[in-house]
Amino acid sequence: MSITVKIPAPLRPLTANQSEVVVEGATVQAAVDELSRKFPGLKERLLDEKGALRRYVNLFRNDEDIRGGAGLATALAAGDRLTIVPAIAGGR
Repeated sequence: MSITVKIPAPLRPLTANQSEVVVEGATVQAAVDELSRKFPGLKERLLDEKGALRRYVNLFRNDEDIRGGAGLATALAAGDRLTIVPAIAGGR
């Protein structure tokens, strides 16, 4: 099933400056694996050495943060949208 992945500006150099890409995957993990096959270097920016989502990266399935549910095992359906959102630190 086709999933659209929204790529944030800091990661676009890894996707030939595409703001959205389409991948196949039944779960978020499968979609991330497909992203890494299509765009080398992207997986390392999203996942740590243990294969967990990096703490400064948020992934949303449609409008839902995957951390609030099944995480990388979150099921995907055709037409779903994954949005990668790097955490922003700041303030005083």
